[in-house]
Amino acid sequence: MKSEDLIRSLIDDCAPTPPLAHPGWRALVWFGAALCYLGLVVHFVGRRPELFTTIADPWYLAEVAAMFLTSAMAAAGAFCAGCPGRAIWERFAPLPFLLIWIGALAIGCWRDRHIQGFPPFANISTIQTIAAMSIPSALAILSMVRRGAPIAPMTTVGLATLAATSMSSAVHRVFIEQNMAGSAGFWPFCAVLLISGFASLFGRRLLRWTTRDEFVATVQRPS
Repeated sequence: MKSEDLIRSLIDDCAPTPPLAHPGWRALVWFGAALCYLGLVVHFVGRRPELFTTIADPWYLAEVAAMFLTSAMAAAGAFCAGCPGRAIWERFAPLPFLLIWIGALAIGCWRDRHIQGFPPFANISTIQTIAAMSIPSALAILSMVRRGAPIAPMTTVGLATLAATSMSSAVHRVFIEQNMAGSAGFWPFCAVLLISGFASLFGRRLLRWTTRDEFVATVQRPS
């Protein structure tokens, strides 16, 4: 096939595609939907009885707020990573809040260093719970980012998974987890990093640029 014929065929066969909404708006839509879903989870599971006493601790409140902000900024970064021409620094938007989360967690662990059972041992059930809670919201945001251009698939999937797991971890920490110690947030944080890092490895498979691959195959096909 000649180049002119290929271009003419693409022009004739391509239907107009409406532009995607602004990444910030798409992140806001996902964030609200994920909060509603996790609210239903808390409604059926039941919230911890000492909730209002727990959130009176400023360090605990800072940790939870950093989780939610990490989720929101990671979602925005994931949508920005799928938009060609946007600034690279937008993909690092969740980093400041992730550092605040780490700092609050480190202070909590330091405060609990003298309590019995410190350092915290592996809590596999916490990792499993956060992973299970994150599945619906992760599938939702991945289906949304697939509509963009997969120019950075591993980064996009990693940020999308970080958004879902961070929110699930925050909800689990506030409403479900019964341990008030600051060190109790250690394994939820590990769960977020492990799941997000593992999911990013499958970025190229989950966000494959099918149109580009078909285009290359067509050009390389002998006429």
